[in-house]
Amino acid sequence: MAALYRKELADHLNSNRYQLLFCLLLLITTASLIGAVSNLRDAVSDSSEFIFLKLFTTSGTSIYSFATFIAFLGPLVGITLGFDAVNNERSLGTLSRLASQPIYRDSIINAKFLAGASAILLLVFTLGLYLCGAGLLLIGIPPSGEEVLRILIFLLLSAVYMSVWLALAIIFSVLTRHAATAALVSLSIWLFLSLFMSLVASGIANALLPVNGIEGVANMIPNYELNLALNCVSPYYLFSEAASTILNPNVRSIGVVTMSSYVGAIAGSLPLSQSLLLIWPHLVVMVALAMAGFAVAYISFMRQEIRA
Repeated sequence: MAALYRKELADHLNSNRYQLLFCLLLLITTASLIGAVSNLRDAVSDSSEFIFLKLFTTSGTSIYSFATFIAFLGPLVGITLGFDAVNNERSLGTLSRLASQPIYRDSIINAKFLAGASAILLLVFTLGLYLCGAGLLLIGIPPSGEEVLRILIFLLLSAVYMSVWLALAIIFSVLTRHAATAALVSLSIWLFLSLFMSLVASGIANALLPVNGIEGVANMIPNYELNLALNCVSPYYLFSEAASTILNPNVRSIGVVTMSSYVGAIAGSLPLSQSLLLIWPHLVVMVALAMAGFAVAYISFMRQEIRA
């Protein structure tokens, strides 16, 4: 598997597709950094703490922040690296030749997923370090130790988020014979979960627990909780909520917050350990989704006849 892993990783890194993705994301990162620096003074006026983290969360006048771009465009990276992982080799006839070699069949699918995840990890940390280095030169304020840890956790979270979509794309690469079909199905799921899942969740919650009229006052909290539970199906929602929590220490809670929860609370930012407790379920769910997706692709691949 080590030889296959090195081969797959080299194919990713040397491909025009990966280099084009890297250049595109590098351009977007530069634009988001310029926008964040231009509006950093307004962001600092609200809170002068954790200035370096604001480079990742501050939006420009006409451009989104780096965290927002990763949340929306990150799935494209995973889908692009995985939609033709298996069916392309099957159509070229190289998969049957590869399987005829004295290697374990599961080494093929394992190496493809691990190489894709490694390429994603390299891409994410390269962009993150570039943003940190360029931001340090532009603002001249070094990050604190806690800010460095929060940035590293955010980058790791971004890599896991993209790996979820990589696993999804590999599933359809195994199940379908054409790479175009796998790409279209993966992109359709991405658009639905990213753009329309919140509308569907809101519609279902309002249909089951209406909030109109006097009778609906009692349904407001259950309606909101159901809406949140349905949105948690989407990796986009999980990542967006976890990223905003880890990059903004002033976020003190996730979910429904009542006035009684604020009684006796001391105003201030949360330490890193408490922010990790808030996002721990999100990270566990995304890792579980990536593992479940890979398990489905693994089982489907192992049950297929690929030597014919």
